[in-house]
Amino acid sequence: MKTDTNISGAHGAPVVALEKASMSFGPVHALVSADLVVRRGECIGLVGHNGAGKSTLVNVVNGRLTPTGGAVSYSELAAKASARNNAHAHASGVRSVFQELSLCPNLTVLENLRIPYRSMPRNGWRKTAKKMVMAALDQVFPNHGISANAVVGDLTIAERQMVEIAIAFSARDARANLVILDEPTSSLDAAIAQQLLEHIRTFCTNGGAVVFISHMLGEIFDVATRIVVMKDGQITEDRPTDGFTREGLVDAMGHVASHEEAGPNAHAKRNLGDVVVQLPNGLNARKGEIVGLAGLAGHGQAEALANYYLSETSAWRSTKTPKAAFVAGDRARDGVMPLWSILRNMSLLTLPEFSKRGLVDRGSEQKLADDWKAKIKIKANSLTDPLLSLSGGNQQKVLFAKALASSAPVVVMDDPMRGVDVGTKKEVYKMIRSEAQNGRTFLWYSTETDEVLECDRVFVFRDGEISAELVGEDITEENMLRASFEMQEAAE
Repeated sequence: MKTDTNISGAHGAPVVALEKASMSFGPVHALVSADLVVRRGECIGLVGHNGAGKSTLVNVVNGRLTPTGGAVSYSELAAKASARNNAHAHASGVRSVFQELSLCPNLTVLENLRIPYRSMPRNGWRKTAKKMVMAALDQVFPNHGISANAVVGDLTIAERQMVEIAIAFSARDARANLVILDEPTSSLDAAIAQQLLEHIRTFCTNGGAVVFISHMLGEIFDVATRIVVMKDGQITEDRPTDGFTREGLVDAMGHVASHEEAGPNAHAKRNLGDVVVQLPNGLNARKGEIVGLAGLAGHGQAEALANYYLSETSAWRSTKTPKAAFVAGDRARDGVMPLWSILRNMSLLTLPEFSKRGLVDRGSEQKLADDWKAKIKIKANSLTDPLLSLSGGNQQKVLFAKALASSAPVVVMDDPMRGVDVGTKKEVYKMIRSEAQNGRTFLWYSTETDEVLECDRVFVFRDGEISAELVGEDITEENMLRASFEMQEAAE
């Protein structure tokens, strides 16, 4: 069974249109007088730094938010003309995949498809759901290796992202006419990400529309037919992709941090100390070294980091000198306390360092949080606001602040740049190099080649084992890819 990629309606016909749409949350103006028309057959690349208003815009488009000003119109009306915007969006085939995945972890893959399929027949629905979800996975991600009966909580974050994307494109009670993808490749390796980009092109060629949000500008230029730039809640640019250069797009977004060259040469002058990390699989790191873990997603990198971190921090009693700190890529599962404030999340790891006799020094806690809010440029009205009031990228900044503010000599980072804009990435790279210069050691797994090039030494994983160790000028994308795949020919 194949998913239906034939979209009703002519190419160029509007799916949704915003006219002077605004969204305010009290005194905060998250979206200001936005004009946007999304048409069939186009892929819109939506870009802007963290907190620029992208999430608010797409939540107005998909009907989750009703704008406080202006109007939103859809190609189809719900059964009741007086229905809310989300009903009109559903009737128009508008679907969303958010950076914070919304699958139910205690259900299987096929059961997660059942939730949005409102009119699925009751008799034999499991068989139907299995066929539909596997057809969607096969079409978007050939050779995915995911079982329809797998419990979502047992899947890797990359596999969960693949499942949610496939469900968004799947054939259901209403056709998918517009799919909004928010950082859809943030946990996918390059090969799987390319499969998604190819499917997006096919989907749009057949009359579908996509809004593609990504901080990876190469992907934007690769797949978008039109680019919309947001800054401070406003749409500041909207024109065809060929009307931008990479440098021009960065300029249009606005610089939020200094840009420095990536690569091993940035670390050539640092003196490294003794070995401070030595794992049974051969992975090791010296004091002041930035060690990268590379290879195709799901080949044991995250497990190696988790095993090391737990071995260093599993004691039940906290200490004032933690042995390791952790920055999670899957922040919803491993990183944040979603019901706590920004301040409490930032200070969680460092509380023992400025507490006496079990009492927290609130003044020191506040000063630490204020300092790191400024250092890493967390965009928040108040540190007492709930963490979930922040954009995804700003939530990730909180995790970095929590780890780097601690005295832990080793920082473990599991694909930590998910949803972080290019300017902030450069600033974080600079912080990591500075911390390494002062003797802190980093273990850094990333699915992005540009990040791995920031490392002093790289271990490439394949099938749960280290297949190569690269140093200095040998740290290249070609060498990492070569080590990631089984070579058919015998080594010479």
